[in-house]
Amino acid sequence: MRRPELDYILTTMLESQPEVSDLLFTVGKPLQVEAIGVLQPVECDPHIAQLTPFQTETIALNLLAENQWHIEDLLKHGSCDSAYTVTEKARFRINIFSQRGTYSIVLRKLNTDIPTLADLNLPAILREIPKEKTGLVLVTGATGSGKSTTLASVLDEINHQKAIHIITLEDPVEYVYAHDKATFNQRELGTDFDDFANGLRAALRQAPKIVLVGEMRDRDTVRIALSAAETGHLVLSTLHTIDAGQTVNRILGMFEPEEQEQIRVRLADTLRWIVSQRLVPKIGGGRFPLVEVMGASLRTQESIRLGESEGKSFYEIIEASYPFGWRTFDHAALEAYEKGIITEETALLSCTKRGPVTRGIDLIKKARGEVTTNISSLRMKTGETANAAPPVIPPTLKFK
Repeated sequence: MRRPELDYILTTMLESQPEVSDLLFTVGKPLQVEAIGVLQPVECDPHIAQLTPFQTETIALNLLAENQWHIEDLLKHGSCDSAYTVTEKARFRINIFSQRGTYSIVLRKLNTDIPTLADLNLPAILREIPKEKTGLVLVTGATGSGKSTTLASVLDEINHQKAIHIITLEDPVEYVYAHDKATFNQRELGTDFDDFANGLRAALRQAPKIVLVGEMRDRDTVRIALSAAETGHLVLSTLHTIDAGQTVNRILGMFEPEEQEQIRVRLADTLRWIVSQRLVPKIGGGRFPLVEVMGASLRTQESIRLGESEGKSFYEIIEASYPFGWRTFDHAALEAYEKGIITEETALLSCTKRGPVTRGIDLIKKARGEVTTNISSLRMKTGETANAAPPVIPPTLKFK
């Protein structure tokens, strides 16, 4: 297979559905794309009813462009990450992995244009992140929740504001930044460095003001990132965690128990923001980001140092700081529901605590004049009904 043929297949898949997010190649299935969270088969010429092991392996090798490091990584670890560009069409983040003796491929479509924070419908409080000089900023969420896009928007805003040196360590390079006021050096795992810990260690000798680490994968990376944040750098990174509390616990869990007390102190001093994201379906199609935001304060520092306790959980701290722009997923879900962006079902499925959200939805419905209960025709007993004798309880049902 030559590159023009591969580009033709990828272009056909991209244009088969609106809002395509992923392209999938799996043995025994036709070409497939994911659009708005649903897999759809794709017709192409020539027709492919079911992909064969030879076809997926050929496509995989062409996507890797015979890069020996990625091929060795695939053979040794069973999967590898890379990137691929269809000229003037799209750029993809690729994951190739083995399953049952064959290769499967997933291509995530990346936006070539970097959106602004406003374009992404993110809370206004996130505009405070580009103002930070030092410390640690973490964007968390499940795979495909938009973490990389949020970080790209933050870096692009900095790019237009500050004349500083920024180094990114990525796996693979996703967004390509055009130099404006800032100077970017983008390094890719496998091509420019061998692991995040070594790449980050080297970055500290390359005079950056800001370092983007694609993912905090191990304790060595976390330890060096904390050191960088302590020595006057702003470190941005991601974690696959669902909220602020789990993020702190995940970082601490990477270390031995005897190390955790020191890590708690260092994390409390350097952590600036934790932004957690969930993409949910919108009414009328498309997806909308629900965002939890926790910043740095004396209360968060205390809870990181000493651990969460009654009245001092991260959820309660964020909830109390809502007037200052912080928010829980429950706040975000209720706001989106009130604006008519998401359904009641989506709000309840995406929140952290259903009780407060259910009560909040009832208040919103009441303000709209909508019915909040299925119970109707309640009446007080009057006259003969009120004076009627109570029902006789059979002896066998009486309490002893």
